[in-house]
Amino acid sequence: MTETSPAGAPPTPGLPPPRAEAVTDFGIDTTARSTPEALRDYLARVRGGELGSLPALFGLIVLLVLFSVASDSFLTLGNIANLLAQGAGVTIIAMGLVFVLLLGEIDLSAGTASGVTAAVLALHLVSGGNLLGGMGIGVFLAFCVLLLAAAALAVQLKIWAAVIPPVIALLIVLIGFGPNPWVEMLLAICVGTSIGLLTGFAVSRIGIPSFVVTLALFLAWQGVILQLIGSGGTLALQNDTLFAVANGNLPVLASWVLFLIAAGGYAAVVLGRHFARLRNGLVTQPTPLVLTKVAVVVVLAAIGTFLLTLNRSQSSLIVISGVPYVVPIILALLAVGTYVLDRTAYGRHIYAVGGNIEAARRAGINVPRIRASVFVVSASLAAIGAIVYSSKVGSVDPNAGNGTVLLYAVGAAVIGGTSLFGGKGRMSNAVIGGTVIALVQNGLGLLRQPASVVLVVTGVVLLLAAAVDALSRRRAAAR
Repeated sequence: MTETSPAGAPPTPGLPPPRAEAVTDFGIDTTARSTPEALRDYLARVRGGELGSLPALFGLIVLLVLFSVASDSFLTLGNIANLLAQGAGVTIIAMGLVFVLLLGEIDLSAGTASGVTAAVLALHLVSGGNLLGGMGIGVFLAFCVLLLAAAALAVQLKIWAAVIPPVIALLIVLIGFGPNPWVEMLLAICVGTSIGLLTGFAVSRIGIPSFVVTLALFLAWQGVILQLIGSGGTLALQNDTLFAVANGNLPVLASWVLFLIAAGGYAAVVLGRHFARLRNGLVTQPTPLVLTKVAVVVVLAAIGTFLLTLNRSQSSLIVISGVPYVVPIILALLAVGTYVLDRTAYGRHIYAVGGNIEAARRAGINVPRIRASVFVVSASLAAIGAIVYSSKVGSVDPNAGNGTVLLYAVGAAVIGGTSLFGGKGRMSNAVIGGTVIALVQNGLGLLRQPASVVLVVTGVVLLLAAAVDALSRRRAAAR
């Protein structure tokens, strides 16, 4: 009878049988951890510099406590709903910037690019769909040529999904659709995608550093906004649907349906993934920790939904209740973006290029395509952000997207935990960081602090976040 090893396999002639310990140790990811072991592992990673969103969450709690004590109106229902709408535009732009920052690049033109899309949206609305009359023949022809060039660049870069938006935008302006809020929003997003293609081509194919390209476009798009709107001009968004994007609310029943979909979907995904790993014998967090995490998120979501469905009107003549429309918009973008980064080959390629571009190239990843595509994502989400913040103020002026919009968006991504050095970040970082930025603006505004104080405090918060990022990377490298 042939002697077998402890694992049941026959020994190789001339070699000693494999030891049971070697079989047990093979694939360390099949070992299980208890709750105390998981907590010790997490604390070890934190001490090693892997802080993630922990500093931002800590800062969020501190700000909530400080402003709650300093202002009686901070935690009112009306202010909470206003806070969500106030920071939504910047948060959405920050979500797009996360893709760029993951590669260690920067997009300084995201703010003014969003302003261009807002200007095109407003001009198409107020001109009755006649952009030729609104722009003038010279600007209109240049606009059409840029859309054609963007479609050609998408083909050249092999970003096939980005070929369609410039074509759609061109058809909208050439056919001359009448004013329609849904057409205006689609046009804005398609123009944003086209802008991203121009930026991505200059960075990935021509080889100009992203800082230089986007700085030049930051200035160029400012000029385009002035050309479209005119110095000192303002284009009003007198449309109920556009106004409701940032100022409207879901009905109470729809708010609870949103809670069931969002919270139930989150619980199903997290628990499904957890128990699937358990069935396959792979390492995962202890079940009590996972259940606690899911329970906390679901309970907080239920409390938030309940509070937002209460009447928050200051007048007895009208009722204002329901979850603001910006909440499902951000949740949808967060879910899609997280899925793309975590569960698709494209997302893994982004992290690979951001972690080590040369290793990614040697692994067969199309690095120029990945580098160009992140600018397409950034500009497209900047257009969505432009729709939201233009809806909030109800108009578009020559300062749309200028000034602090870009600074706040970059700050939101970095404050939330996205690294400026590339390779580390998640979509949720932009949401957390955007909430911190909105809290600072809202809280200091309630305390009647001047704009100078708001800018100083925001700058200090961003500097602290960048310092934490740099120090944590240094500590991780040392370990």
